[in-house]
Amino acid sequence: MAKENSISAMTMENANALAKLADLAPETASLLSFDKGGNVIAETETSTQLLQRNDVIKIVPGAKVPVDGIVLNGQSYVNESMMTGEARPIAKGPGDKVIGGTVNENGCILVKATRVGSETALSLMVQLVEAAQLAKSTCTKTSGQNFQILCAHGMNPLVVVLAILTWLGWFISGVVHLYPRSWIPSGMDEFESALQFGISVLVIACPCALGLATPTAVMVATGKGASQGVLIKGGNALEKAHKVNTVIFDKTGTLTVGKPAVVHTMLFSDLPLMDVCSLAAAAEANSEHPISKAVVEYTKKLHSKYGFISDHMLDAKDFEVHPGAGISAIVCGKVVLVGNKRLMLDAKVPISAEVDHYVRKTEHLARTCVLIALDSVISGALAISDPLKPEAGRVISFLSLMNITSIMVTGDNQATASAISKEVGINIVFAETDPAGKAERIKDLQGKGLTVAMVGDGVNDSLALAAADVGMAIGAGTDVAIEAADIVLMKSNLEDVVTAIDLSRKTLTRIRMNYVWALGYNVLGMPVAAGILYPFTGIRLPPWLVGACMAASSLSVVCSSLFLQFYKKPLLMEKFGDTTDHGVSV
Repeated sequence: MAKENSISAMTMENANALAKLADLAPETASLLSFDKGGNVIAETETSTQLLQRNDVIKIVPGAKVPVDGIVLNGQSYVNESMMTGEARPIAKGPGDKVIGGTVNENGCILVKATRVGSETALSLMVQLVEAAQLAKSTCTKTSGQNFQILCAHGMNPLVVVLAILTWLGWFISGVVHLYPRSWIPSGMDEFESALQFGISVLVIACPCALGLATPTAVMVATGKGASQGVLIKGGNALEKAHKVNTVIFDKTGTLTVGKPAVVHTMLFSDLPLMDVCSLAAAAEANSEHPISKAVVEYTKKLHSKYGFISDHMLDAKDFEVHPGAGISAIVCGKVVLVGNKRLMLDAKVPISAEVDHYVRKTEHLARTCVLIALDSVISGALAISDPLKPEAGRVISFLSLMNITSIMVTGDNQATASAISKEVGINIVFAETDPAGKAERIKDLQGKGLTVAMVGDGVNDSLALAAADVGMAIGAGTDVAIEAADIVLMKSNLEDVVTAIDLSRKTLTRIRMNYVWALGYNVLGMPVAAGILYPFTGIRLPPWLVGACMAASSLSVVCSSLFLQFYKKPLLMEKFGDTTDHGVSV
């Protein structure tokens, strides 16, 4: 009963937490209707459940954003603390993304819905937290199953036998007068006194505390992680994370900010820069990779600079992704290749000494060199820089203090990867690695007995995230990566890698403490209930008192698990955060 009440109370508490999380989304929204000329003709208050993609919604100051979308018009500051943990409002303008459930601070904005209903980031958070609360860890299943087997095949019969032996021992001893009559409580005979000892043994052996040891700790830990922006998909992820001794980081969007920008260009033909970039951007427009987006954005800026009215890209055909190398497509009848040297070599595109020199020069500056080939001739190159996240260096340092080895894996070239890894403090680098290669690297490390965590954000990381013992997806990453991961870092902050591992270690420590207490209670309690101290101290435990002790043991295990609610990030981590700043300046 104590076990059922404890789980019921904790389930109710977590259900309330989920309800509060879901309540962050508003119930209604102001839906705008337009005429053919794009003019607003009506504004309707409608339920958020009826909103569809591409609907345009008006959001006034102080209102909650009902959907994930893109700002079409207006300027404002939006409080995104519920998703990012950042209390400072974020400036939003046309083209910026907004997240459902966040609060519009001071301006009126028009937002085009891109994700609605169960597709929104808020709904995803609710689903992940719910799954985390319901999922059973391997340790829960294993411990629970082993305990049930022990109870069914060993412990229960053993307890019954011990109870019978206790009763017989006291009863026979009393009948043959092996102990004084004064030991028998008034109003009882030898049979009743012995029976009380036997019943006490049966009652005190109740396994409620053992059954609560794991699920209560897992439930509290996953809830605490969610409150800190670390969504842990159940106890299984917690159990595996505490064993991690190697963390592999993707580069782009994980160690780096994920917003690369073109910082230098070079032409190797007579074609104008505008033409070369327009052809490259047309091909890259079909890719979700951050570097592709950088090429497209740079081309749009060129269009604006030279007075182009439209940002519409040229049409591309036969688009193909070459994992870890680049992309290819046919644009305006030309075969366009955009990527690294490996892509050019695979396509048998000649690389001149001038091109090779520029590539090496760019890579030594920790920049990515993107080559553009038109009809098998390299016509230009773009130097792209993506700064490191400011916390990257201190996270790597702290992981080292935790005896965890950090490795960087990237599809980028060796020179650029080495320059960035040196800046951040990573000694082991796997460069020029495609998605399948990342997964193979992880399997190789696992074959050496290492427990590997993978931290990534893109579609190209999903295979590696699934292959790793623990996959950690950056919250700002793609849906595919988030789905493949065991843990989602909603703030997109690398410090949460440390938080996830540290929380898992403390949770498993708490589970062990719970088991030690629960087992210790049974080991010490049963002899006392059997009356082993009675001849020397006169202390005996009647069944009602034993029942109270049993309930107290269950309550103590629950309280022990609830101590995880007071979990805080490692103090040394906070100290690093105040005093250290690593980054690439380009």
